[in-house]
Amino acid sequence: MRILITNDDGINAPGLEVLTAIATEIAGPGGEVWTVAPAFEQSGVAHCISYTHPMMIAELGPRRFAAEGSPADCVLAAIYDVLDGAKPDLVLSGVNRGNNAAENVLYSGTIGGAMEAALQGVPAIALSQFFGPENVVLADPFESARVHGAAVIRALLDKGVWTQDDYRVFYNINFPPLPASATRGTRVAPQGFRRDTSFSVEPHLSPSGRKFLWIKGGHQHTPTLPGSDAAVNLDGWISVTPMRADLTAHDLLADLERRLAS
Repeated sequence: MRILITNDDGINAPGLEVLTAIATEIAGPGGEVWTVAPAFEQSGVAHCISYTHPMMIAELGPRRFAAEGSPADCVLAAIYDVLDGAKPDLVLSGVNRGNNAAENVLYSGTIGGAMEAALQGVPAIALSQFFGPENVVLADPFESARVHGAAVIRALLDKGVWTQDDYRVFYNINFPPLPASATRGTRVAPQGFRRDTSFSVEPHLSPSGRKFLWIKGGHQHTPTLPGSDAAVNLDGWISVTPMRADLTAHDLLADLERRLAS
């Protein structure tokens, strides 16, 4: 199996080292693991592509490349330059430092990399490690992802639904903020929504008196509705969420058509 890995935390991120180990285990002795990851951190860029300016790409070692672009850029660079049009069998994006559950999904470059792979017709999985007081102090805060990641991916490859339609399904996995031994198992869960918290801005003045705004994240341990992604993560489970890039509110189409026709 030929696996492409990317992330949004950058080529030197510890989560990418975790994903390399996971991908190597999945690919097997006769497989290949190719890395094309951002040269610098690209957190929060979602499905952004560098449409208006070029990006530099550099080979850092065998099958290992850094590109000055987003995770979606890296997938495009891998398929159409590094691999010269030969699509990989699987794209893995992550392991992100922090969760990509609930509304974080919409901002996540980790998700953006997997989404671009799906749009290119390649099976794709995004992986993120929820952080909290019970795992952030560990020698390896990615322990849950490192220990359980390969098994969850194998289960999806063997038993998951992999569609062939235009907007292909891809998967979003979040590992709970716990040590590996305390992780309870896997739950299929919809994307949730953290109520009463959101991204915002925090103003600061520079020494010269100019105002700058920092983007400020909301509280990450606010539970979502029972059974949805962040809720099951906070209850100790690995969440698996099938996703599509199609943003149409299909449930509203017929009613909207009736309303506008009247």
